[in-house]
Amino acid sequence: MPNIKKLTENLEKNGFMVSYYETGVEAVKAIAAAVNGKTVGIGGSKTIEALGLFEALKDHNSVSWHWKQTSPDANDVSAQAQVYLTSANGVAETGEIINIDGTGNRIAAAQYGREKVYIIIGVNKIAPDFESALWRARNIAAPLNAKRLDRKTPCALSSEMKCYDCDSPERICRGLSVFYRKLNGVKDCEVVIINEELGY
Repeated sequence: MPNIKKLTENLEKNGFMVSYYETGVEAVKAIAAAVNGKTVGIGGSKTIEALGLFEALKDHNSVSWHWKQTSPDANDVSAQAQVYLTSANGVAETGEIINIDGTGNRIAAAQYGREKVYIIIGVNKIAPDFESALWRARNIAAPLNAKRLDRKTPCALSSEMKCYDCDSPERICRGLSVFYRKLNGVKDCEVVIINEELGY
């Protein structure tokens, strides 16, 4: 069972805002109210997809998400939005936030220029410390995403859930982002913790 109190204290010490919700429904309602009327960009995220955030926001916001829109510039528009929504591949109770990316759009858009970034996680993303959060990102989240994308990588083709640190041209683990503290290039960064298992 993750230590939400410890995680919250360490994230706040590191400059992040933190909110906690028992259900995804409560979290979506709060986020929708907070960003009403803003331009919103969304990074690839099974967590956000499971919550139905795009559908919840699209009637009262200008929302850009390459998972829902075929526009070739969807990622560029997302990166210029006032608010950016993403998730994390691993979050340590010691306060670090980890993401692995293949294209770079998620980690780039979350790091600079936004009025606000929301990092939305289910409790399954939480690990006790930095090393175990990094292990989770590499050996659980990345292989599951490679399988979802039907990549011909060792982690996607194997029945064993682990990173092979491969040289495959279809490798999705191309960039690693670690937030040790809230970056100065974003005005506010809020970690939204939901007491449900969401995403990878």
